[in-house]
Amino acid sequence: MEEILRRHIEKIVPLTDEEFAFVWSHFTAKKYKKHQFLIQEGEAVKYHYFVLSGLLKLVYTDEAGKEHIVSFAMEDWWESDFYAFYTQTKATMSLVCLEDTEVLCLSLDDYKKLCDSMQKMVRFFLEKANFGFIGSQRRIISWLTLNSKERYEQLLKQYPSLIQRVPKGLLAAYLGVSRETLSRLSS
Repeated sequence: MEEILRRHIEKIVPLTDEEFAFVWSHFTAKKYKKHQFLIQEGEAVKYHYFVLSGLLKLVYTDEAGKEHIVSFAMEDWWESDFYAFYTQTKATMSLVCLEDTEVLCLSLDDYKKLCDSMQKMVRFFLEKANFGFIGSQRRIISWLTLNSKERYEQLLKQYPSLIQRVPKGLLAAYLGVSRETLSRLSS
C-alpha cells in the first residue's frame, strides 16, 4: 500500500523517506465489498479516496430516481463527491463499489495539514486537480459534440481496461445510450 502511494506521488514530486513517512501518516486504509457505499447521497463526505485496487462508480440520482453515472474510478485514481468534501456539505452523489475495493482515505483536515506543511504536496494535489478538470471538460465537450458511437470509441481508446471491467448496462448509462444501442456500437 505504502509503495503504491509513494510511486503515485513521485510521478509528480520526489519525496525523501522522512517526507513520505509524514505524508503516509495522514492516510487511513479501508477495504470495501462489491456493492458497498463509500459515500451515500445526503450524508457527510468524510474522505477523498485514492483507489489502490478495485473499481468504483460515482452516481447522481435525479428527482425521478434515474441514476446518472458521473465517473468511474479504478486503480491509481482519486474520487469523491468533491463539492461536498471541500464545502463540508451533504453529498449529492453516491460512491459505490463495482468490485471489492481497497482505498486510502484522506480527510479534509489531513489534506489541509499536508498542504500547509509541504509545498510539494500542494503541487501534487494541484496537478491532480488540474488533470481532473481537464478530464471533466473533455467529457463535457464529447457530450456536446460527439454522437454516441464517437463517445463509445473515445472511451475505448482512453480507457480500454475499463471496458472489460464495467457491466454493459453501466457503460450504456455512462455513455447516455440504451443497452441495446451499446450492443450495436460494440459489434
